[in-house]
Amino acid sequence: MNGRFKASGGAVGGGLLVAGTTSDAGKSVVTAGICRWLARQGVRVAPFKAQNMSLNSFVTREGAEIGRAQAMQAAAARVEPTALMNPVLLKPGSDRSSQVVLLGKAVGELSARGYHAGRQEQLLGTVTDCLQELRRTYDAVICEGAGSPAEINLRRTDIVNMGLARAARIPVMVVGDIDRGGVFASFFGTTALLSKEDQALVAGYLVNKFRGDVTLLEPGLEMLRGLTGRQTLGVLPFSHGLGIDEEDGLRVSLRGAVRESVVAPPHGAEVLRVAVAAVPLMSNFTDVDALAAEPGVVVRFVDRAEELADADLVVLPGTRGTVRALEWLRERGLADAVVRRAAEGRPVLGICGGFQMLGERIEDDIESKAGTVDGLGLLPVRVRFAAEKTLARPVGEALGEPVAGYEIHHGVAEVTGGDEPFMSDGQGRSLDGCRAGSVWGTHWHGSLESDGFRRAFLRRVAADAGRAFVPAPDTSFATLREEQLDRLGDLIEEHADTAALLRLIEEGAPEGLPFVPPGAP
Repeated sequence: MNGRFKASGGAVGGGLLVAGTTSDAGKSVVTAGICRWLARQGVRVAPFKAQNMSLNSFVTREGAEIGRAQAMQAAAARVEPTALMNPVLLKPGSDRSSQVVLLGKAVGELSARGYHAGRQEQLLGTVTDCLQELRRTYDAVICEGAGSPAEINLRRTDIVNMGLARAARIPVMVVGDIDRGGVFASFFGTTALLSKEDQALVAGYLVNKFRGDVTLLEPGLEMLRGLTGRQTLGVLPFSHGLGIDEEDGLRVSLRGAVRESVVAPPHGAEVLRVAVAAVPLMSNFTDVDALAAEPGVVVRFVDRAEELADADLVVLPGTRGTVRALEWLRERGLADAVVRRAAEGRPVLGICGGFQMLGERIEDDIESKAGTVDGLGLLPVRVRFAAEKTLARPVGEALGEPVAGYEIHHGVAEVTGGDEPFMSDGQGRSLDGCRAGSVWGTHWHGSLESDGFRRAFLRRVAADAGRAFVPAPDTSFATLREEQLDRLGDLIEEHADTAALLRLIEEGAPEGLPFVPPGAP
């Protein structure tokens, strides 16, 4: 790549917006794949998403909260994630309102109507400034859109799709999921619903998740080019297990396996069964990915009490609504089932909101405004919700092994007893969480990605559960992540028109792209 070109504001790097015909068309995966492919070519590249709606977030080194998808895209680009890469993060608290996180810090709650009625437009300058700063620093910035660029009811206030592309003058590639069907109509309809000015930046299409002989698709691609004047820049084959940390929700049946993971044979004589309660407003469900990566560990999301019967470990995950999730557990009989498990000495792990639910009481005048609520009473912990959110990247020790994690929570836990702290500083001083019998709790997300600790914890779980399960000695979660990102880069390198992609990133959308009627109403 020959580097940089001039634009208003000085020398800036190239750019590309990866839009999609629908949510979950594959924008996040394609963006990560392009980032990894470019990084392998020696290009200094960064990801960007102007506005993200997600309960799956991450904390950067400077203590900013961003979407986990952008953190994983940064890993694909082999750069450190920063708040510039996701300046606006919306964390839903209900069907109608979200917490607004601006440049990594929570700034308040807004209804969907309030956000789209004015606040969103005010943020356009912020997001374009962040993008401009990244483009000054990197050779290329690969931007991810949200939903569809043809959401004509939201176009006036759009800051993440064509609104961003127009403001920054960057070309757009539209991704379509052919596995859903109707991809040609989706490409054509998406383009035809955009204004003439927006269409001038839509430079091509990318087919995602194709199964079969690509030569059978080629006549349709030629007809699409004839209808729109735009080429298809690649056809990516369907491949299992390529999803990186999603933003829109749990892309898996509640009673299905985690994502598309293939359960490897156990290293020991038996498997270990993990049941994760699929609580409302679940956040950072990726915490259990490291468990699912262990050979012989079977992870399932559950929503019925009877599904806990054969589980060796029950996990209460994080949630944006701790009190609401606690009510949900009680309504479904899951709370009683968890309490019975603890009485029988069977392992339970609570992470963040799940940890808070395991305590004695919760004082919440911030998130749910429910006041004082009884917890499950399984850990000697009292939780008080604070107005300021804790955002941190702690390190410590647990079960004699080093542990790293990240914290994102309003709840402040007061531990009043227990058999031992969960996370310590290596000299016996508690850093976070506690254990009481076979019940464990911590605010730290991501701790299970620490290989030595994960293996030590699973050995304790297996012993308490009476299972002849032995963790594999050589599973490296970081290595598995890297291999996954390399596979995404391979998809782009092997199945996309990389020369055309480079031209778009460096030179922008070609002049004279035809208008596809009727255009925006």
